[in-house]
Amino acid sequence: MKIVTAEQMREIDRRAIEERAIPGRTLMENAGRAVAEAAARMTESTPDRPVAVICGRGNNGGDGFVAARHLAAMGRRAEVLLAAHRDHVSGDAATNLTRLDAAGVAVSQMESAGAAAGACRRAGLVIDALLGTGISGGVHGLAAELIDTINDCGAPVLAVDLPSGLDANSGRPLGSAVRADETVTMGLPKLGLFLHPGADYAGRVTVADIGFPTDLIGESPSIAELIDPEWVRLLVPRRDRAAHKGDFGRVLVIAGSVGMTGAACLCAEAALRVGAGLVTVGCPASINDVLEAKLTEAMTFPLPETYDRALDTRALAPILELAEHASVLAIGPGLSREPETAVLIRRLVARVDRPMVIDADGINALADAAVILEGEHAPAVLTPHPGEMARLMGVSAAKVQEKRARFAKAAADRYNSVIMLKGACTLVAERGRPLTVNPTGNPGMASGGTGDVLTGVVAGLISQGLLPFEAAAAGAYLHGLAGDIAAARLGEPSLLAGDVLKAVPDAMRHVMTGEWQSR
Repeated sequence: MKIVTAEQMREIDRRAIEERAIPGRTLMENAGRAVAEAAARMTESTPDRPVAVICGRGNNGGDGFVAARHLAAMGRRAEVLLAAHRDHVSGDAATNLTRLDAAGVAVSQMESAGAAAGACRRAGLVIDALLGTGISGGVHGLAAELIDTINDCGAPVLAVDLPSGLDANSGRPLGSAVRADETVTMGLPKLGLFLHPGADYAGRVTVADIGFPTDLIGESPSIAELIDPEWVRLLVPRRDRAAHKGDFGRVLVIAGSVGMTGAACLCAEAALRVGAGLVTVGCPASINDVLEAKLTEAMTFPLPETYDRALDTRALAPILELAEHASVLAIGPGLSREPETAVLIRRLVARVDRPMVIDADGINALADAAVILEGEHAPAVLTPHPGEMARLMGVSAAKVQEKRARFAKAAADRYNSVIMLKGACTLVAERGRPLTVNPTGNPGMASGGTGDVLTGVVAGLISQGLLPFEAAAAGAYLHGLAGDIAAARLGEPSLLAGDVLKAVPDAMRHVMTGEWQSR
C-alpha cells in the first residue's frame, strides 16, 4: 500500500473531485462513517458514556460532524464541540453541520478549552477532528489548549486522519499534538504516522477506503510503501507434498560468546520456525556443549576461540568452508565486541560469497571499517537499531531518530545493502526501491533478544529463496505480528523475546491462511 505526503494526498483528493467527478461530500460521508465505525468498536465496553467530538472548522471537522451523525443513528450519544464560530464553517463541512443539526445532535461553540474539559472527562471516547493535514507552523491559541485538554482527560482518543498538531510528512509535533490511541487515516496512510515520534502519537493506524478510484491511486506518486499482509502472504513459501528439508535451504548462524548463548539460540530457532530446512550454529568451542544442550533441532559447530571465549580470527577458514554448503549466513547475535572477533567479522564479510544477514555485534564490528561495505560484497541485510545506525553513519542516535527515513535510504545507498532500521515502524530500504514501512509490532518488543529473533526470521526466509529485500520486509512484518500476538496473550510489559519466538508459527499461520483479516 502506498504511503503519501500531505501534498500528494491533497492532489489525489483534487483529482478525484475535479477529474473523476466524485463529490467532496461523498468522500466526507465515507470518511465520517469510517470514523463512526471505529468509535463504535472502541466504545463497546462503555456504550452508555457519551462520545466527545472536538471539531475544527475545516474538512477534518466536517468528518467529525458526519461521524457524530452516524453515532447518533447507532444509538450512541455524541457531544459535539466546535472550536470556531458556525459562520466560519464552509463548503462540505458546513453542509454536514446543517445535516447534524437536522439529526437533532446539538453542537456547542467553544471560546475556551474549559468548555471542552467537562465533555472530555465525561466521555468514553474523544474524537479528535480538530486539525487536518494542512496546518503549517506551530499550533497556538485555542487549538493548542484543546489539544492539551484532550491529552489530559484520560479517555481513549480516536484521531481523524492525523492527530491534531502532528506534521503529516515528518511525524514531528508542531508544538502541541494529540496523543491518540487510534488514528483512522483517509484514503492512504501519511508518512508522518510511521516516523519517530509520529508513530507514538498516532497509536494504531487504520486506513479507511473512502472511495478514491483504484486506478487513480495506482497512477499517483507516493513517498513510501506500507507492508501489507496480502503481499507477505504471496511471499511466504508454500511446501510441495514431495518436498524434503534440502528444498528449504541451509542457514549458517555465526553467533554466541560466553554469557550470550541465548542470542545464538533465539536466532537459530527463529530461522527454523519460519521454515528453514537446516540450521547450523558456528560458535566458540567452549560454549558448543551449552548450545548442543539448548538446541534440539539445530546443529552446532565448535570454532576456534580467544582466551575470553569469543570467536578468534582462526575461525575464518572453517566458517568459509561451512559457508560453501549454506544458503545464507546470519552473523552477529551475541558475538561480543572482542577485537579479535571484530577482525574476523570484517574478513568474513569481505570474502564470503553467500547472502548475509548482519546484526548486533556484526554491525558494531563493521562500524569502524565501513569501507568494507562500501566495496563489493555479497548481498547483505543489515538490521541496525538507531544506536548501531548512528555508528555506521557517524552521527548521533538522536539525529538518526529525528530523520529515520533519510538515514535508512542513505545507508542503503552508501553500503549497497538492504537496511532494516529497527524501532517503532521498522523501515526497510534498498537502493532503487521506495522506502518500505512495517506496521506491525509494539513497545513490548523493546526487550533483549527480540532482534536476534528478527535476524533468524529474515535469514530463514532468504534460505527458502526470497530475495534479501523481500525477506527483510516480510520478516519485519511476521516478526512484528508475532510480537502483537504474544502481547495480546501476555500484555506488553511481560513480553520476552522467547514469547515472540513462540508466536512466530501463529504469525505464519495468520498470514498464510488469511486470518489476519480478522485482526
